[in-house]
Amino acid sequence: MLSPRAGLWWGLLGVAAFSLTVPMTRVAVESGAMSPLFVGSARAVVAALLAAVALAATRQRLPRGSQWFRLALVAGGVVIGFPLLTSFALTTASAGHSAVVIALLPAATAVTAVLRTRERPPAVFWTMAAVGAVAAVGFASVQGGGTGTGLVWSDLLLFGAVVAAAIGYAEGGLLARELGAWQTVSWALVLSAPLMIVLAGVGAAQQPPSGTPAEWGALAYLAVVSMYLGFFAWYRGLAIGPMARVSQVQLTQPVMTIGWAALLLGEQLTWPTVLGGLAVILCAAVAVRARLGRTTTVLVR
Repeated sequence: MLSPRAGLWWGLLGVAAFSLTVPMTRVAVESGAMSPLFVGSARAVVAALLAAVALAATRQRLPRGSQWFRLALVAGGVVIGFPLLTSFALTTASAGHSAVVIALLPAATAVTAVLRTRERPPAVFWTMAAVGAVAAVGFASVQGGGTGTGLVWSDLLLFGAVVAAAIGYAEGGLLARELGAWQTVSWALVLSAPLMIVLAGVGAAQQPPSGTPAEWGALAYLAVVSMYLGFFAWYRGLAIGPMARVSQVQLTQPVMTIGWAALLLGEQLTWPTVLGGLAVILCAAVAVRARLGRTTTVLVR
């Protein structure tokens, strides 16, 4: 039996793991030694192997009936859609600029969750969620160079990635209540493995992968943490829920992402960045507290 606050902490742990996804993807594809198709699909293949071992070792029961279709939605969003779209986008977009669009993900996840589960957050929740999304976009725009020149192809790819991930997060959070947190992402990976193996093979045939140890290390992080272990914590947090509330913890992800980009990629970190990051965290905290007025308990596998 878990307090709703446990969902926030599990969600924050997942966000911390995901915060390195954009910088690591940028490291993997920036030099062109590995194609974005190979990076986006190979990470899923490696994660699927880990998932298959975990499922077999613990003798998990097979999903039933409509759960397979719902797992396909999860796989389409977080195993196929988000990794591939961001891999292609980050061949030209910087990590900071990409955070401008990806900062919209918490709001998109909240909307998807409400439509899917009929949750009814109070008005102050939606107000602060909207303010937080605007603050996150503004913060990332300052660091990423802004979007005043209009949308480019990489922006459209990132918008598509946001929509895909929002659907995958919302449906995965619901399935985690039935199958378990790590079991949900594991089955989604296994389900998508045949397609991702084909895509990885195509990517490798078109452009044989090579790279520095740092680039291969980035791919390993994407496969093991971003594609697999991070979802253990994230889906557990969403399962404890309420989903629309826990999703707002992700408003802190642009702060973490650009911090990592400054450390790993040498992107400039300024006082406006620090102040903008504090504003994003404050908005996320107020939005989360709007749903903490009544303590409930949730039983999670």
